[in-house]
Amino acid sequence: MALQDINAVGFEDYFPSMISRLGTEGFIWELCNGFHLLMDAEKGLITFKSLKKNSVLLGLHNLRDDELVCMLTEGDLDGNGVLSRTEFYILMFRLSPGLNVDAGLSKQWTATEDVDVILA
Repeated sequence: MALQDINAVGFEDYFPSMISRLGTEGFIWELCNGFHLLMDAEKGLITFKSLKKNSVLLGLHNLRDDELVCMLTEGDLDGNGVLSRTEFYILMFRLSPGLNVDAGLSKQWTATEDVDVILA
């Protein structure tokens, strides 16, 4: 099952309203918090094991292993089987149908290797 299929079934895109309510910086901090919630604390990356364990905290306890692998594969730009912070942020923007991919914020995300540069 592709992530687009998951999106088609009951996905509601809250990102545009979050940006309106929190502002760009507040929204970025929320994405940072989401990454930290899902990551392996020792590796600083989202691994299959950390995604499986921590996705339950988001109410995603019914996802099969192949669906979790699909999520990782969808965002894994360098092919190493895990998601870095940058890969996670890019994935979140790509999967948000309500965000204009050509907007300045999206360009900032894809133009930097480290989101801390945006927040500085």
